[in-house]
Amino acid sequence: MKFEQPYLNHEFVFKTSRSGGAGGQNVNKVATKVQIDFDINNSLLLTESDKIKITEKLSNKLNNNGILQIICQTERSQLANKIIAIKKIYSILNKCFIVKKHRKASKPTKNSIEKRLTTKKTKAITKKLRGKIEEE
Repeated sequence: MKFEQPYLNHEFVFKTSRSGGAGGQNVNKVATKVQIDFDINNSLLLTESDKIKITEKLSNKLNNNGILQIICQTERSQLANKIIAIKKIYSILNKCFIVKKHRKASKPTKNSIEKRLTTKKTKAITKKLRGKIEEE
C-alpha cells in the first residue's frame, strides 16, 4: 500500500509553536515550528493489518500512546515547515510497506576458493616461521 499526499491529512493533528534558529526578530513572535501527531490505533482509514505493520516497524518512533510525532522547524515560514513535515510523515509510513527481497545464497567462484586457500597456506607458513628453531 502506498500513501498519497491528501490520503491521511484530515487525521493529522497539527500543533505550532515558536522555534529556535534562523529568523532574526521574527523567531520571537511567529509560531513557525510545526508538530504533526498521527494516532495510528484510532485511524479510520488504515486497516487492522496496516496498523499492526506500522506499529511493529515504527515501535521506536511511537510514544507510549501509539502516536507518531513529527516535528519540523527548519524553514522560516509555518507553511513550508508544514509541507516538509507532511512529506516526512508520508515517507516514513511508505517505508513501512516496502518488502525486502530475499537473498539467494550463491556458490563461491573457483578463483575465490583458490585465493582463500593460498592465503591460508601463506599465513600458516609465516606463523610456523615465528616459532623457535629446533636444533638437532
